[in-house]
Amino acid sequence: MRAMLFPMELTPRMLLIVVIGVFLASFTDGVAGGGGIISVPTYFLAGLPAHLALGTNKLSSSIGTAVSTARFIRGGYVDWKLGVPSVALALWGAHLGTRLQLALDESWLKWLLLIVLPLVAFFVLRQKQLPEERGEMPPARRAAIVWIASFLVGGYDGFYGPGTGTFLVLIFCNLAKMDLRTASGNVKLVNLASNVGALATSLAAGKVFLVLGLIGAVASIAGHYIGSGMAIKNGSRIVRPVILVVLVLLAVKVITELI
Repeated sequence: MRAMLFPMELTPRMLLIVVIGVFLASFTDGVAGGGGIISVPTYFLAGLPAHLALGTNKLSSSIGTAVSTARFIRGGYVDWKLGVPSVALALWGAHLGTRLQLALDESWLKWLLLIVLPLVAFFVLRQKQLPEERGEMPPARRAAIVWIASFLVGGYDGFYGPGTGTFLVLIFCNLAKMDLRTASGNVKLVNLASNVGALATSLAAGKVFLVLGLIGAVASIAGHYIGSGMAIKNGSRIVRPVILVVLVLLAVKVITELI
C-alpha cells in the first residue's frame, strides 16, 4: 500500500505545480471540458513518469468532475434516459482504453488527432454559437449517437484523455442536437464514468500516486465548482471561446510531443 501512497518522493515544488496546474485545468474542464490538456502535462512537469502521471491525473480529475456533475444534476441539466446507458458504455470504453494504454505506445493516436483537430476547429469557427435549445431528431437516432460517442470517446479518455469533454460537447450538441446545458450535464456524467473506469484500471495496475492525486483533487474540486457555475450561467457565450482555446492548446501539445 505504501508503494501506491508514495511511489516517489513528494516535494514542495511538485505540490505547487500540481495545485496550480490542476486548478486551471479543472476550471477549463468545468466550463467546456478538455481540462486534461492542462492537467496531464502538469503531472509530467511535476516529475511523474507517463503511466503514473496518467493514472494520478484520473484520481484528481474523477473527484473534481464529480463536483461539476453534481451541479448540473442539481440544476436539472441531465437527460437520464440517455445518461444511464452512457455511463455503462463510458465505463466499458475507458476500461478497454486504459488497458490498451498500459500495453501500447500512444503516438499513433496523436498523429490521428493532428488530422481531426483542424476539422473540429473549422466546424466550431463556422458555428456562431452552440445551440441553447434542443433540435428536432428521432429519439432512437439521438440515443444511438450519444451512446456510440460515449463508448468511443470514453475509450479515448482511458487511452489518452485530453480534449474528451470538448469532443463530447461538440458531438452531443451538433450531431445529437441537444441543447448546450443538457449536453454539458450529460458530458459531465459520461466524463465522470470514463474517469472512474480508467482510474479503477490504473489502480489495479499500481499506477496511481495516491497522496499527490488526493492533494490535486482539492484543487480540482475548486476549479470544477467555479467553472461549471460559469457554464450554467453564461451558456454558449463562455463555452464556445473556451472550446476554441482547448482545441488550440491540444494541437500545440500534440505537435510539440511529436517533434
